[in-house]
Amino acid sequence: MTMESRTEAQGRGGETLRVEEGLERLEAIVRSLEDPEVSLEESLRLFEEGVRLADALRKRLEQSELRVRRVLESAEGFRWEDFEP
Repeated sequence: MTMESRTEAQGRGGETLRVEEGLERLEAIVRSLEDPEVSLEESLRLFEEGVRLADALRKRLEQSELRVRRVLESAEGFRWEDFEP
């Protein structure tokens, strides 16, 4: 498995997107939703796509965090602390 394939999410047509590409697509969706010229039907379609994409990206990031935790916890003397902003 390549580094690239470990940071992927599903795109619009089910194609695989890298996390960075997914975030770019989410930003484009938000810009479109902010456009007053976009119809209600198109806005709903974009919203649904954004929710699906955000969920897929969240899952990928959670998997990545778990992998990092496992690697770090296997290192001697390392103690994981959650970050609270």
